[in-house]
Amino acid sequence: MKKYLVYILLVLLIGACSIFNVGDEEHFVTVKDTHFMLGENPYYFVGTNFWYGCYLGSPGETGDRERLERELDLLVENGITNLRVLAASEKSEIGNSLTPAVQAAPGEYDEDLLVGLDYLLEAMAKREMKAVVFLNNYWEWSGGMSQYNAWFGDEKACDPMVEGWVVFMNKSARFYKNREANRAYRKFIKNLINRTNTVNGKKYSEDATIMAWQLANEPRPGEGKEAFLNVESFYCWIDETAAYIHSLDPNHLVTTGNEGTMGTLESEEVYLKAHASRHLDYITFHIWAKNWSWYNANDKEGTLPTAKVKAKAYFDEHMKLARQLNKPITLEEFGLGRDFEQISEEATVTARDEYFKYMFSLVADSAKTGAPIAGANFWAWGGEGRGQHTDAKWRKGDSFVGDPPQEPQGLNSVFDTDNSTLKVIKTHYVQMKKLSERND
Repeated sequence: MKKYLVYILLVLLIGACSIFNVGDEEHFVTVKDTHFMLGENPYYFVGTNFWYGCYLGSPGETGDRERLERELDLLVENGITNLRVLAASEKSEIGNSLTPAVQAAPGEYDEDLLVGLDYLLEAMAKREMKAVVFLNNYWEWSGGMSQYNAWFGDEKACDPMVEGWVVFMNKSARFYKNREANRAYRKFIKNLINRTNTVNGKKYSEDATIMAWQLANEPRPGEGKEAFLNVESFYCWIDETAAYIHSLDPNHLVTTGNEGTMGTLESEEVYLKAHASRHLDYITFHIWAKNWSWYNANDKEGTLPTAKVKAKAYFDEHMKLARQLNKPITLEEFGLGRDFEQISEEATVTARDEYFKYMFSLVADSAKTGAPIAGANFWAWGGEGRGQHTDAKWRKGDSFVGDPPQEPQGLNSVFDTDNSTLKVIKTHYVQMKKLSERND
């Protein structure tokens, strides 16, 4: 009788384990030819940029864990399960930079913000979400390469609002040749990958919630003639850094975070060479209709159709490049402001909704035909955050809205009250979910 009861208890225990097994959460995202896999199924997703997640998860001054939990619940409710998040920021004297920073000085890390990342990853794991984690930034708003150069060589970080964007871009690209700066950068990477999550006890290298490590946000070789002189060091930096990350962590994917040909001197050859490394598991591209002068918010009727045509051409170009490289690709940034580029939540979003619907259709329709595209992360999730000043500037202590500190707060944010946009996103999720359920 006792043996029988033990048997029954074991059966019930095994059954309970199967009921509560979260399944996909336990699988690392892998690559098979030009597609992602999650276990035995293809992995397609709907995602967003939620770079400030570790700031909300922090037990320190920026933390708001109740808001973080609500944000994640709302994201999952609308089918958004892939988040591109920041793990690295560097303290900078530039006025429009993020503060506090994960790294206040070389090797001096803010434990509260790292605990915030721990908390974020565990909260995502509970919801079966995946994180793409970027480890540096070509741009100045989180310190990034410019600040590393200031720490190791330059007297101060280059401010693009003072010295101009072309000067900034070429100075930032000096990072690829800066050995001391890269030594500190690699030290940060090693510490992070080997970190044990203080919330769940998992090593980051063993946490399947992380989909990929990303070398940087939008790394470029520079701009103009100087960039062509710098491009070989750009190639070497990508290959060697990706190899270094894989040497520390064989479980996770590695990618660049590059914008596509717009981020590689508008050259397919440069893009292909930059992403040919066997240490890169997949490739990325971004589309910015307004930033690239395809779209004018004050002339929606005259410019949105053209923006769609150009976006499709850029999209198709990168499907071709992904096939040439035989790697999956993700559209990890695209966005559009509210009508007439107003930033108030009361402003309408008719142009954005139309644009999002079109971009999502490109992704879904292409994926259905077997194209290398796996998903898209719109920029950016603002959720409950709102701009708090009439000048639309971000100040220390303000809530985060998705727009980086150097941009008007609310410019490209999708708020939790943007119901029409959320409806567009959820409709796209249904389409992508069907693709993920195929087992072929």
